[in-house]
Amino acid sequence: MSDAIKHECGIAQVRLLKPLEYYKEKYGTAFYGVNKMYLLMEKQHNRGQDGAGFASIKLNVQPGERYISRVRSNQSQPIQDIFEQINQRINDEMQQHPEYADDVALQKRKIPYLGELFLGHVRYGTFGKNSIESVHPFLRQNNWMHRNLIVAGNFNMTNVNQLFNNLIKLGQHPKEKADTVTIMEKIGHFLDSEVRKLYKKLKKEGFTKQEASPHIAEQLNVAKILKKSSKDWDGGYAIAGLMGHGDSFVLRDPSGIRPCYYYKDDEVVVVASERPVIQTVFNLNFEDIKELDPGHAIITKKNGEVSIKKIIEPLERKACSFERIYFSRGSDAEIYKERKMLGRLLMPEVLKAINYDTINTVFSFIPNTAETSFYGMVEAAQDELNRQKNEAILEEKETLTDERLQQILEYRLRTEKIAIKDVKLRTFITEDSSRDDLVAHVYDVTYGVVKPEDNLVIIDDSIVRGTTLKKSIIKMMDRLNPKQIVVVSSAPQIRYPDCYGIDMARLEDLVAFRAALELLKENDNYQLVEEVYNKCIKQVDLEDKEVQNFVKEIYDSFTDEQISEKISELLSEPTVKANVKVIYQSVDNLHKACPKNLGDWYFTGDYPTPGGNRVVNRAFINFFEGNKDRAY
Repeated sequence: MSDAIKHECGIAQVRLLKPLEYYKEKYGTAFYGVNKMYLLMEKQHNRGQDGAGFASIKLNVQPGERYISRVRSNQSQPIQDIFEQINQRINDEMQQHPEYADDVALQKRKIPYLGELFLGHVRYGTFGKNSIESVHPFLRQNNWMHRNLIVAGNFNMTNVNQLFNNLIKLGQHPKEKADTVTIMEKIGHFLDSEVRKLYKKLKKEGFTKQEASPHIAEQLNVAKILKKSSKDWDGGYAIAGLMGHGDSFVLRDPSGIRPCYYYKDDEVVVVASERPVIQTVFNLNFEDIKELDPGHAIITKKNGEVSIKKIIEPLERKACSFERIYFSRGSDAEIYKERKMLGRLLMPEVLKAINYDTINTVFSFIPNTAETSFYGMVEAAQDELNRQKNEAILEEKETLTDERLQQILEYRLRTEKIAIKDVKLRTFITEDSSRDDLVAHVYDVTYGVVKPEDNLVIIDDSIVRGTTLKKSIIKMMDRLNPKQIVVVSSAPQIRYPDCYGIDMARLEDLVAFRAALELLKENDNYQLVEEVYNKCIKQVDLEDKEVQNFVKEIYDSFTDEQISEKISELLSEPTVKANVKVIYQSVDNLHKACPKNLGDWYFTGDYPTPGGNRVVNRAFINFFEGNKDRAY
């Protein structure tokens, strides 16, 4: 999307099911798992720019030997940074100890990061400073092997305050309120409790503490721990965890908001945020990779047994549609088709906007992530052009000459690469006037391909704030002197904040919300804003399940077209000579294109969890009071 927004994190978990010697013999290296983790994380680089982390666990080590390794980075190239550190450490050990070269057992004992269980995370922070302490995986340490817990996830909880207070009620003293910490401590609390119960049971059976340890590992009920831990969670999540003795899990939220895929064979269990990542890294077919069902966890015991357990009763599936529109890699076979369909379904409205004049219209896209929906739009435009050719031939069939027929057949759809992002420019100055000037030059345009009588149609993934469109793209398109600039969004109007992982927390940042406010002013109905505010204030002390989304009333008086027209005005400055028109995808068409991902709360205000209504309620109160705090 042309507006930069912070978004989804990515997770990767690998469990090797064979001894390390097996991978050395078959693949030439005992570091097979480390190598695969690098690829899984690098292939999800699109999901994380703020930081990356890696953790590994060695199974069946002797007391006194290190079995957990972790490395994290918040450098500008965090994935490269952590694996450079890992490789440097491995290479130093191998150079200093040539005897390790052909002895996998020695490698495992002496070299960090080499193990059977791995967890990786790429972070795109939605809240808090980009400090190293904010980078996953998080580690909860204990001298009891079973009580060590490593957690990483792609998630955001809407009820962090409640979760924090629940920990206090359990007698804990959390060091901070961040949802990652509260989640880890909640799981850790019930992990500790379960270990204690098992030990007491085994003690009665006559086992010593040392003798009890392997039996605890065998009998530990991970599903039970997760059920107790997740009881009060409200949010979207795919949470991965490793326990020091070797059990592991990944749990997905009951609405399926956050994505999660897995693959298993007799060598490996792998889980990641995106299907094509697993497909590419392990050279698999599309159908080999399964989606983890909402409310379920994939659990791998230390002994290698893998099970899928229902942890939370699934709710109506509301998988995030932004995953399909923008966040996930377009190389997924289903996502590629869906993005093309998003572009195709927009074509009827585009044709109306250009008065069906496909001959005097140039089609393009911005940014590069909109390219797939552009292909779908162009295919639909080509169908229209072919229809026009057929119509012209039939109308002129009585007088049609070879020359005229050739002229009709030579009409081509005009597609061009109009805008090119200058990756060298960074809008690092925060002072408004200077920053605006920099923003205006983030993109270069291709001159000489647009004529004064032309329409210029540009498709974008989505329009969130509209800042880059207004300050840069539309102005630069106008330099080409088109008759009309039609900006097309493959996503519907973003009207409400997200609270499940995407950094869209403030209502006033959304151009659709600002357009609705302008329409209320023009219609002498701005008092509605205060009325909605009062309704929101009355809900502050209600339970989440009782809170309603009264912010919908801000939009109820207007059609989608009226809001789009007002957005067109807001994004077109007086210096722009061309007529500017903005076209949005309809919610109905979004659902047609992405039938499995019906999570549309940012467009409709229909939040899948009660906490969502709490967030939009708080966001509106913050807006009305001029409070710049986040809504969650």
